[in-house]
Amino acid sequence: MNAGTRTLLIDGPAGAIDVALDTPAVAPTGVAVVAHPHPLYGGTRDNKVAQTLARALRDLGYLCWRPNFRGVGQSAGRFDEGIGETDDLLAVVDHALAHAASAGLAQPRLVLAGFSFGSFVQVRVAARLRERGRPAHRLVLVGTAAARFDVEAVPPDTLVVHGENDETVPLKDVFDWARPQDLPVVVLPGADHFFHRKLTLLKRVVLEAFGAAGAQPPPGSDRPAPPA
Repeated sequence: MNAGTRTLLIDGPAGAIDVALDTPAVAPTGVAVVAHPHPLYGGTRDNKVAQTLARALRDLGYLCWRPNFRGVGQSAGRFDEGIGETDDLLAVVDHALAHAASAGLAQPRLVLAGFSFGSFVQVRVAARLRERGRPAHRLVLVGTAAARFDVEAVPPDTLVVHGENDETVPLKDVFDWARPQDLPVVVLPGADHFFHRKLTLLKRVVLEAFGAAGAQPPPGSDRPAPPA
């Protein structure tokens, strides 16, 4: 946890949602919600890939909200196959946007980022937001769980990043999901599902995708997070 991170509990459909809020060093320009991998297999908001996504988006000026899914940390409830988790993330989005408005951010950009199981849930969240008539500005999906869940189609500007040697979700399955959508996939050579020794590269890919090719992260911001 860095100096710009604080933790809080917010109200959700099943009770409290345990959230970490990463605040940028500059005046924020948007809001991001980052979803972690499968909670039944050790996934938490402190997973190193989830933290890497949050650091990249924080460096881009986003207020980054990292909730724990149901039953993880101090979050109430039990695992709900992605259904209740979708409702919880929608509650986090509502809270994050209200928080931004109270801070003077009118109509902030909203980014939804997810890793593995978190990517599946974020695609569901994005669809619900589109139904509400207030879609997210962009999706960032890493290690998309296309082989394990029925992941819906996504907007054409979605950033999809996958490891060449992903042993959990084979790259072929992601291409099979992306191909009918004509959706590009950024493949990190030699990367496994958890992007061991590839986190700096993953962060760079996210920064460049958002037009920050020359951005230099603050000293120490790429320090690997502890394993989830």
